[in-house]
Amino acid sequence: MEAPMDATTLDDKDYKELLEAVRFVYGYDFTEYAESTVRRRITHFMNTHRIGTPTALGKMLLKDEPLFEEFVQHLSITVTEMFRDPSFYKKLREAVMPQLATYPVIKVWVAGCATGQEAYSLAILLKEAGLLERSIIYATDINQRSLQTAKKGIYPLDGMKTYTQNYLAAGGQGEFSRYYAAHHSAVLLDRSLRDNIVFSPHNLATDRSFNEFQLILCRNVIIYFNQRLQEKVLRLLYDSLCPFGYLGLGDKESLFFSDKRIHFDDMDRKEKIYRKIK
Repeated sequence: MEAPMDATTLDDKDYKELLEAVRFVYGYDFTEYAESTVRRRITHFMNTHRIGTPTALGKMLLKDEPLFEEFVQHLSITVTEMFRDPSFYKKLREAVMPQLATYPVIKVWVAGCATGQEAYSLAILLKEAGLLERSIIYATDINQRSLQTAKKGIYPLDGMKTYTQNYLAAGGQGEFSRYYAAHHSAVLLDRSLRDNIVFSPHNLATDRSFNEFQLILCRNVIIYFNQRLQEKVLRLLYDSLCPFGYLGLGDKESLFFSDKRIHFDDMDRKEKIYRKIK
């Protein structure tokens, strides 16, 4: 029986050729993602599907679109939950929502939205601030399967306990259960949240800015990119923000080493919330 592969046995040439083939045929560019993460996920995918070589994997991906969609799902980072890091959302509620209220139309971008929980969390914040009806939340991701889950707004019932605790810790107003209907082992989020969210594919590595926003959340995404791609994405986010717009990053991410650092004020250094100043 052939021993499972590990990331260290994936040849450099095979690794690069595989990613280039994926980029050429499907337009998905993983070449500037953090190599250690991508290597680990590729080898795990190969072992799971009992695929012996990167060459064999490449051939299968290029002719089997459902398998390719599964491959992208595997490489994409989709770990998320509603009101993840509640103190971040509490700061948005207290400091950013009053500023957004000064705009007649509020445009928000949740970049790398995964299966949608962050976008819905933001919709709840806006709703409780009385702003949702004049807001549009653009929630984007590279992963088509994740976007389909996000559009449906259906999540496992067993996650609601954690989501409720997060919501309350984030300063939630009232009962979290009013935002969903439970049915057997799943819940459907309320239509009033879904109506103001546009879920759409967008590749941060290759696509351009598509609007101007007052608030952009791109949390726990760029940490998986190499330094060059991180800088490219931060330029994209900067270009997509209106003057004095807000940017929220993940707790392990920062503008500190970016050449865009001088264009932002630290609104809250701990929560990684920045405001564009020039």
